Amino acid sequence: MGVQDLQTFLASPLLKGGSVSVDLLKIAKNVSQRQQPHNTNRKIRPLGGNKLKLIVDAENCLDRLYGGYFSDWACGGQWNRMVQFLSLLCGALDRGNIEIAVVFNGTIEQCRMEEWKVEQANIRQKVGMVLKHINTKATPPPKVWWTPPIYLRAALRMALRHLGITVMCTMDDHHQEVIAYCREYGFHGLLADDAEYAAFDPPRYFSSQNLKLTYKSSIETKEYMLSVLTKSINVTQEQICIMAALLGNFLLPESELQDFYKKIDLVKRERDENGASDNLKTLADFVRGLPAPSNMDALVIAVFGSLEDKRASRFRQSVQYYLNGTASGFLKYCAPVKPRQKQASQKEPNSPKEEPELDESGFASETSEQQRETLQNYHLLTSNSVLSSEFAEMDSLLKSAEETLVASILDESPTDTSRFNGVSNGGGSSSTTSSSVASAAPKTNAQLAGAAVKSAKSTTSEHTTKSPSVNIVTPTVSPDVLRTASLRHQKGLMAPTILHVLSTQEVRLPCLMEDEGNREFPPIYDVYLTLRQRVYAVLFNLHHLRYVHLKKKENGDVAEDAPHPDVIVKEWVYSRSNPFQRPEEVKAEPLPWAVPTLQRLWFGPALDDKRRRMRAFLSCLSSDTPLILNTAYVPQHMLIMACVLRYIMSQDKPIMRRNELDAFLCQAFNPNLMNVQHLQELTLNAVSSRGVQLAALFMKGVDMAILANDACGAPLPWLMCCPWLYFDGKLFHYTLARASHAKNILEVCDNYIDRVVKVERMRKAILEGLEAKFAKIPPPQFAGGPMFRPGTVPPHHYLPALQLQSGRPAPGLRGRPIPSRGGQLQVAGVVVGSWGANYGYQGNARQNQILPAGMTVPRARGRGFNPGSGGYGRGRGPQKPGQPTFPVGNRKNHQRRSSQ
Repeated sequence: MGVQDLQTFLASPLLKGGSVSVDLLKIAKNVSQRQQPHNTNRKIRPLGGNKLKLIVDAENCLDRLYGGYFSDWACGGQWNRMVQFLSLLCGALDRGNIEIAVVFNGTIEQCRMEEWKVEQANIRQKVGMVLKHINTKATPPPKVWWTPPIYLRAALRMALRHLGITVMCTMDDHHQEVIAYCREYGFHGLLADDAEYAAFDPPRYFSSQNLKLTYKSSIETKEYMLSVLTKSINVTQEQICIMAALLGNFLLPESELQDFYKKIDLVKRERDENGASDNLKTLADFVRGLPAPSNMDALVIAVFGSLEDKRASRFRQSVQYYLNGTASGFLKYCAPVKPRQKQASQKEPNSPKEEPELDESGFASETSEQQRETLQNYHLLTSNSVLSSEFAEMDSLLKSAEETLVASILDESPTDTSRFNGVSNGGGSSSTTSSSVASAAPKTNAQLAGAAVKSAKSTTSEHTTKSPSVNIVTPTVSPDVLRTASLRHQKGLMAPTILHVLSTQEVRLPCLMEDEGNREFPPIYDVYLTLRQRVYAVLFNLHHLRYVHLKKKENGDVAEDAPHPDVIVKEWVYSRSNPFQRPEEVKAEPLPWAVPTLQRLWFGPALDDKRRRMRAFLSCLSSDTPLILNTAYVPQHMLIMACVLRYIMSQDKPIMRRNELDAFLCQAFNPNLMNVQHLQELTLNAVSSRGVQLAALFMKGVDMAILANDACGAPLPWLMCCPWLYFDGKLFHYTLARASHAKNILEVCDNYIDRVVKVERMRKAILEGLEAKFAKIPPPQFAGGPMFRPGTVPPHHYLPALQLQSGRPAPGLRGRPIPSRGGQLQVAGVVVGSWGANYGYQGNARQNQILPAGMTVPRARGRGFNPGSGGYGRGRGPQKPGQPTFPVGNRKNHQRRSSQ
């Protein structure tokens, strides 16, 4: 049971006509202006003429937006291939006259906490099976265990933003905001795969899981026919909402409805198509005779028998939740609007007399000159990228789109107010995107901004929890900061964690691609704990709080023994001792210098503020050194990478090995990094578990570094943070395998000395001022161990030196002769090599024989050999040195032969 049964039945072949294959390009051709849905309560009338407008729930199609299934997805992410796919998809959409808006889940819904825990448990199970598969077979995992690569959501936001696609993050309730955005802005349909959307009855409902970009540049998917669903079970749309509430959801789980299921003879069946069909038909027969939702009391009595039932209130909320997403319920739900907002919504969006609204989502660091320079640098970096041969014909289309993008950026007026330009920082349709996304999710946008300001005003007097040794403070957050954070969050310009921390002081940390039982790696979240503590201190102005506290001590306003204020942030992170049972309380740790307040970091226009923004960012990553900002050592687009690697190298316990650090740097300077055709044809001999976890550690570091960059006011332009400029998981594994057995770094760099110089300089900047500690390589395991597989053998200079046999051994080997009868090399019981006898040295050959592990000497079959009695017969021991049994070419023997 569960509300997802509704979606399962809708997509199953048991419902004839429930899902129909369609081509979105053909649908777009049939769209005309009069066919667009009309809504008198809509704030903005649909623009774009006869374009087909679709809204995409990214959470339901992360794998499709990633580009489908790549066999090496577990290696850390093939970001350039993802960008290529998105570019081709956007080109096909533009040619087909289709406009899309992609929505990501940026909420932290407390009511869905149990759903989030179940989702993380499933991810942990898949990760465990993936790592087990890699450990045993050293091959990429199958498609069924696909999990989103670390940093996928943020990378998608960056790529779509650069391609001019409308991007939005929800803030309060993900599903309600998506359907509200769809209805209010006149979208023709929704791309998703979620049963709750089926209950909302969107204008048109398309499958995101079946979205395909074919070689003919057609965009194919399936359309769910909700009218067929209601006709097949003979219920109305309002009754579908009641059924969704009774199937069990996040408000009223199915575990609390077991007595109701017994009452209507609804037995528990397997969660498959047949079970979902039987459940829905049985429930529909019951719901068909219930009162309408308008008479909620009678409905509750008909279901539970009494208004006093403890589940009555949650059942009301559940039914109303689904009604609010319908076309009629949406109008009722959006009716209470503030007068000021209502007047603003009645204005024509393209009125020439209307002044453009001031965009308050920009940082002081985001000026038009900086955007122009960053965009030019980005084009220089990606100018040598090579498209895959199968999509080469679309290259001209992409170039024309980029020219349009450059023109839109260069047309901006470089005035002082141009720093308020959130989305125009790299979007092709920046003005349209900015105006449309600024009012995304209208009802929750105003509500959250108002609630944020209200909460900030209500906490003007800091709440403290005083004890003899602890002084926990709930700091005041400026309304300007909260307003800017909420706007940037909505537009997808900022890490969602920042708004979560500022508004709730609570974050959720999802499960990662790591082996929980591996002793070589500490938990990834533990590695970046110090970084997060510093970010929390920057967000809550901890240095300023302690400075004010110190001044109060000096003035006598506070007792001398009063502890300094601390800020606590609750982190939901999984561990064996705490499997999401309670949040971990993490104290913020201030930076070791006088950091400006958050308002100064975000909005300070002075040159000194710019320097402090960059210093605060580098300090969070333990990278405040001179060489790290020297572009001759670290190019600007590799600054994130250098800071992450330096942070990892600065840990007390060494994590990376020397050849692994070289592998990161060599793949970053590899000219084929952006050659998608080359990366597609590249084959990996083996995939190592350590390489997978190293890539996960690095990509999570990139995620944390960009979080610190956003918290400090974005001193590094977002286009210079894109991971496809410095990392590709498949290329990293290939380079790591080469670095494991290469003679020197020149061989890893394909004998190009200029690349070696770049790698050496960047390594010098990373290790500047550090006492470099590299992890030790364990001894090799020849006898069938995992290290013997191709690509996993350690460097040759780490292998134990094996002395070669010679006629005259070294003095250290005398008394320990090496066997001369030959031998065999066995791996897992299979002979993979053998060698013959060597008679160069016949000393005590049978005494104290020492053989390497996995090597066996073949048994002799001559006289006197007895395996049961130690190898030799009774009275026969090792032969003593004596007269040789073969002719010796000396003078006496020659004379003896001649006389005979």
